[in-house]
Amino acid sequence: MLNRIILIGRLTRDPEMRYTPSGKSVSSFSLAVDRPYINQQGNRETDFIDVVVWGKLAETVVNHLGKGRLVAVDGRLQIRSYETQDGQKRKAAEVVAETVRFLDRPKAGGPGQDLDSLGSEVKFGGEEEVPF
Repeated sequence: MLNRIILIGRLTRDPEMRYTPSGKSVSSFSLAVDRPYINQQGNRETDFIDVVVWGKLAETVVNHLGKGRLVAVDGRLQIRSYETQDGQKRKAAEVVAETVRFLDRPKAGGPGQDLDSLGSEVKFGGEEEVPF
């Protein structure tokens, strides 16, 4: 079986960092990814896709990426089920990133200014780091 997804898009917001009760770092951000066709109105539609990164990759993403940065994400699709506070069952689709490749340079004064990140690739450390 194969569960692989590759996306290229721009961050819609700065990555957010949080920690699991065991202290594992996890970061999340959203990517704006253009669809490959133009609709009847002559516009290109965009999908907004949630991305999750774990461990050292999460720390690198938070330290060096910000809103508007162009990245390539390679990972797997994950569907989570959860229950809202009022008891409704919901599902959420997100990409769990294994690799994040920085495709542009940071803007002056923005996150990652100390990193020459054009073409930099950061990989997930492996299955032993996944907390589930």
